[in-house]
Amino acid sequence: MTTTTTTTAVLDARTRLLLEGPIAPTLLKLAAPNVLVMVAQAAVGLIETYFVGKLGADALASMALVFPIVMLMQMTSAGAMGGGIASAIARALGSRRRDDANALVLHAIVIALGFAAVFTVALLLGGRWLYTQMGGSGESLAGALVYSHWVFAGAALVWLFNSLAAVIRGTGNMAVPANVTVAGVIVLIPLSPLLIFGWGPVPALGIAGGAIALLLYYLGGTLVLWAYLRSPRSLLAPRFAGIQLQWRLFRDILRVGLLGAISTFATNLSIGTATALAGRFGPDAIAGYGTAARLEYLLVPLVFGLGAPLLAMVGTCMGAGDRERAIRAAWIGAGLAFAMSEAVGLAASIWPRQWLLLFGHDAAMLDAGTQYLRMVGPLYGFFGVGLVLYFASQGAGRLLWPVLGNLARLAVAAIGGWLALRWGGGLDHVFLAQGLALVVYGCVIACAIAGGAWFGRVGWPRRPAALLRHVELSAERMAP
Repeated sequence: MTTTTTTTAVLDARTRLLLEGPIAPTLLKLAAPNVLVMVAQAAVGLIETYFVGKLGADALASMALVFPIVMLMQMTSAGAMGGGIASAIARALGSRRRDDANALVLHAIVIALGFAAVFTVALLLGGRWLYTQMGGSGESLAGALVYSHWVFAGAALVWLFNSLAAVIRGTGNMAVPANVTVAGVIVLIPLSPLLIFGWGPVPALGIAGGAIALLLYYLGGTLVLWAYLRSPRSLLAPRFAGIQLQWRLFRDILRVGLLGAISTFATNLSIGTATALAGRFGPDAIAGYGTAARLEYLLVPLVFGLGAPLLAMVGTCMGAGDRERAIRAAWIGAGLAFAMSEAVGLAASIWPRQWLLLFGHDAAMLDAGTQYLRMVGPLYGFFGVGLVLYFASQGAGRLLWPVLGNLARLAVAAIGGWLALRWGGGLDHVFLAQGLALVVYGCVIACAIAGGAWFGRVGWPRRPAALLRHVELSAERMAP
């Protein structure tokens, strides 16, 4: 009895904080451990790249070929479908549907295993064709296939880890996933070079060792997250016995997660297309662009660190019917994300080689990466705005315009880069198209939300007072 009372009190306090606490301080308080976890998770990829880079330029190019697809899986499981999971649980708790919140855990696991199977089959069967289309050949293609086969054979571990972390974040608890991830990274730092280079009785596995270390990291994290959810400290009480799978609960996750997956696919296709366009200039250009673009990928977990509590806040407020607070939280989050992303981008454009030299010293690679960071880095703020408003839209359960914004980004990046090459442009013109695509991405999503996209048809521009009145009328129509 004591345990139940304590758990309910903690849940009520956390939900009340999302509904009533001052927005900016609350977001920053919840984001602090989440940013830590996301930086740690991004460090997983950077650690791998750092050690694999010691194997030579071909190995680095191999990683550049596979990395967009690995990030597609990572972002789909953590950001898109994970956002759908967290949003569904936050809205269930906000509307006091505790039984649905508990049942959603099993539904999330079923979805995770299904998507993991799709990634495994697709990449094991179609990996060679895909990496060839992206410009891979010779040693770089061979290394890409070795790394890809190992990683995607264990796709279920990545999906389960990110889905269980999303379940916990949906309750407003950002600390547990943070602690688990940081602890895992501490283990990964010695484990990755041990398996790549070997030591004593452990054989050198080369690029495959990096993939195996990554899978061991996800395996350990998954076990710890599940143990937490089954413990008395968890605000949810997931169980399998007596739970029947229900389409309405699948739909609650998928209606947000599937649209998010389209958006995530467009993001990674933009970078994959740019990788293929850079491949026209040789393996060194692929390595340079791929290494530089990892900084853009680093922004994804950084912004996600802020976006996850924003998603929980918006979802809880929408579930409770406080739509005015939800929209206000979105704009505060957008301002914070712009400042954070722009600071990273400006620093990278001023000191590009300091970043690139972490992963290699090949002159052609450094030149290509420097071109990218100097042209695209100053526009990273728009990427941050678009991405954090995407997470906020997940919480609101309204993802149409974030998806359209991402498709617009893909169109500008792909068509613009293709036209640049067709008209005799160089690598810098390809990168210019990538930068313009980020501006389009951020502006489309921000303008749509400013026009009332969460609450009906977009009627932009609207004055703030008119938008809030539109929110009030929408709330009145939707009230029971």
